[in-house]
Amino acid sequence: MSLAHIVLIVAAFVAGAQNALAGGGTFITFPALLYAGLDPRAANITSAVALFPGQIATVIAGRRLVTGAAGLSVSALVSLSLVGGALGALLLIATPVSLFTRLVPYLVPFATAIFAWGSFWRTSSDAALPRLGPRAAGCAQLLIGVYGGYFAGGIGFLMLAALTAAGVHVRNAGATKNLLAAMMGASSVLVFLFQMKFDWSVVVLVAVAATVGGQLGVFLLRRIDETLLNIGITLIGVGLTIVLFIRS
Repeated sequence: MSLAHIVLIVAAFVAGAQNALAGGGTFITFPALLYAGLDPRAANITSAVALFPGQIATVIAGRRLVTGAAGLSVSALVSLSLVGGALGALLLIATPVSLFTRLVPYLVPFATAIFAWGSFWRTSSDAALPRLGPRAAGCAQLLIGVYGGYFAGGIGFLMLAALTAAGVHVRNAGATKNLLAAMMGASSVLVFLFQMKFDWSVVVLVAVAATVGGQLGVFLLRRIDETLLNIGITLIGVGLTIVLFIRS
C-alpha cells in the first residue's frame, strides 16, 4: 500500500467523523485526493461520490434526532435539498469550479459566526423563538443545496447556522443536517454517475474509511455534552477558516 493510499484512508476516516459532527469533511478529502494525483475537478466530484455512502450510514444511525425547522417538515427540507443538489451538480458540470472555490473562504467564517451567535449569545427568553421563518429557512436550504451540489465544502456549517437560527437545538440540528447533506449528495451523485467517469478503486477506498469514521462521529454526537459540542463546532470552523485563507 502506497503512502497516497494511507493518506486517503486516514483523511477519509477523519472526514467521515467530521461530517457526522459538524460537516467540512470535503476540506479533508479534497486535498488528500489532490495529493493522490487527481485534478481539482475530478477530486471534487470523486470526494462527493465517495463520501455519500458514509452520509447514508450516518443518517441511519442518527435518524431519531432528525427534526423539521421553522415550521417546515422534514419532507419539505428533504425536497429542497434534492432539488438544490441536482441544480448544483449540473452547474458544476457546466461551469469552472474556481468561482465557488474562491467563495468558500468567506462562506465558512460567515456560517461559523452565525452558528456561534445562535449557540452562545441567545438569551433564555428568546432561544426558543425561530429566527428564520418558513420562507427564509426554505430559501436558505435550497441555496445551500445548490452550493452543496457544486462544491460540498462547508455545507455542514451553513446548514447548522440556518437550522440553529431557525430555533433547532444543536444536537437535533446536527442529525438533521446529516440527512439533508445526504439528500444533496444523492441527487448530485446521480447526476455525476451519468456524466462522469471515476477511478472506482479510489472511490471504494475513501467510501469505506469515511463510513467507519462517520459511525464514530454519530457516537460522539449522541453522547458529547451540548456545550462542548457547540465549542467544538465553532473551533472547527475557526480552524477551517484559517487554513482556507492561507491556501487562497
